Amino acid sequence: MATSSVLLTTLAATATLMVLVWLLSLAKRDVSIVDIFWGLGFVLIAHVACRIGGGYSGRKLLVTSLVAVWGIRLAVYLLWRNWGQVEDYRYRAMRKRHGERFAWVSLYMVFGLQGTLMWVISLPLQIAQVSSLPARLTWLDALAVLVWAIGLLFESVGDLQLARFKADPANHGKVMNQGLWKYTRHPNYFGDAVAWWAFFFIALATPYGFWTIVSPLLMTFMLMRVSGVTLLERKLVKTRPQYEAYRRQTNAFFPGFPRSA
Repeated sequence: MATSSVLLTTLAATATLMVLVWLLSLAKRDVSIVDIFWGLGFVLIAHVACRIGGGYSGRKLLVTSLVAVWGIRLAVYLLWRNWGQVEDYRYRAMRKRHGERFAWVSLYMVFGLQGTLMWVISLPLQIAQVSSLPARLTWLDALAVLVWAIGLLFESVGDLQLARFKADPANHGKVMNQGLWKYTRHPNYFGDAVAWWAFFFIALATPYGFWTIVSPLLMTFMLMRVSGVTLLERKLVKTRPQYEAYRRQTNAFFPGFPRSA
């Protein structure tokens, strides 16, 4: 199947998924479920591209396997973390602001926007699976696996350490500054960005993969300046009195040794 046909098919699959999740959010009156389906959406896109793309089978298997581990882990963690919780404060604010119009507003402002970003960011996953050349795995594929493993380590270990910290009642209201969180204020976001650079390296192994660099650049920018570090820290500075001191001592995104107080 031609590249354009693969891209259109994955776009249709993404739109269908987001409409279904939107309908589910209406039934549950909880837009927060979109976060759980974020990782699963990439798994769906990669699977569709694998089924219809004409690329080298070894690279297709590599891409779909790495994305499946990354996306399913993220979805399971978010499902566990959000279970029994109220709707995220961001969506509650939107619901209050738009009133009765919120159902339709959420379709394009939340689900439509996230679906569009999901499809654009997934471009390396798609392009890596449509090219039949090279018909072998290269050093870039090997580098991608190593980088992906580092990213997954930061994500999964960071999430686990934070979950254990929050589970201890003695830590209520305190700032997490142990483990990986001693070296970066957001090891999970850093690991997420690293994983997407790994997916780009796999696409880069193919003849036309370079232009998909827009994917890791966009993901890294979002995590650092939009929906990740900036948005979360705006809240933490207000709710955690000790957080300002932690900010002065610890790198925001890229890991580094703590600075003296």
